[in-house]
Amino acid sequence: MSPGSSEEPFPWHLGVYDAHCHPTDIMGLVPSIPKMKARVVTVMATRGDDQELVAQVADAYGLNSQPDISKEKSQECLVPCFGWHPWFSHQMYDDTNEDILDADSESFKTRHYQSVLSPKPEDVAFLKSLPQPRSLKQYLQQTRAYLEKYPFALVGEVGLDKGFRLPGPWTEELEKSRDQTLTPGTREGRPLSAHRVTMDHQKAILTAQLKLAWEMKRAVSVHGVQAHGILFDTLQDLWKGYGKEPLSKRQRKKIEKIPLHAEDAEMSDEEPALRICLHSYSGSPDQLKQYFQRSSPADIYFSFSSAINMSDVHSAKADEVIKTVPDDRLLVESDLHMAGDEMDARLEEICRHVCELKGWGLEEGVKKLGDNWLRFVFP
Repeated sequence: MSPGSSEEPFPWHLGVYDAHCHPTDIMGLVPSIPKMKARVVTVMATRGDDQELVAQVADAYGLNSQPDISKEKSQECLVPCFGWHPWFSHQMYDDTNEDILDADSESFKTRHYQSVLSPKPEDVAFLKSLPQPRSLKQYLQQTRAYLEKYPFALVGEVGLDKGFRLPGPWTEELEKSRDQTLTPGTREGRPLSAHRVTMDHQKAILTAQLKLAWEMKRAVSVHGVQAHGILFDTLQDLWKGYGKEPLSKRQRKKIEKIPLHAEDAEMSDEEPALRICLHSYSGSPDQLKQYFQRSSPADIYFSFSSAINMSDVHSAKADEVIKTVPDDRLLVESDLHMAGDEMDARLEEICRHVCELKGWGLEEGVKKLGDNWLRFVFP
């Protein structure tokens, strides 16, 4: 059989790890997570409606130690992640440098949205339909508390997105057809408006969350759509001050000639690498290369999903990228909002596809992908 052949039984027993998913969007299916074939799911928060829901599922199913594949899967089968997605970044005002005294007022709400949305919204009904914006400073305090409570929690989903537009207001007719099983806060079939969040505001929200993640030495799951250059520049600008400055080749050779005592060797240890996952990566092979510069203090991982990367529009480019990504930086994900059999099926589909592209046998590939996830989450 060829590598990744669909005729070959899938080796779930080796441990399959979903690097990025959203099961709290349908809370009624969350109890199925311990029954899934996937060993661990990495659950993202994205907005105000789901931060506490992710905390709740972490209380029920969160890992308390690194998974031991020699043991049967238990109720501990989930890694929580806390983040504010760029699709909802307009709902936050940046008060990290100065307090906003009238933040609860209707006039501030209007000023805020007219400053962070483009084109500038003038429609009263549209502005009225938007929530009162919340404090970025308070959100960061809440996220810090979650990260302290859950020692294996990551930061995510965060990022930049040039392509998305805000949905329009709810109408009486749309309200009648709402799916009551869904956690509120997403588009839910509403027609899109003309408005986008300015890139400057998205960058401010992303940067604040990255600083917190790196301060607390947590990995980050990053969303990037139609913004690969800006996203790289934002990450690079931020990590310039992280850890120690890279040494030149001459400096390294000079240091190698100096004998170190044991205590000096211990003191010379550098900070652990930043860990970043670019989820459902949609950039080109050329854009991929910029993340592997020698001067980068970050370990960049790239995860792929059948939902995004195996669609007709993206599959050819994604296949070339998957072939190009170093073997030890590949992850797989479902990116689904429903736990259960469909999530398992999507994970198996992308695992088989990656193994076929890489020329790996299924057992070899599943083991590599599992090791990569463990290294991403547990430094």
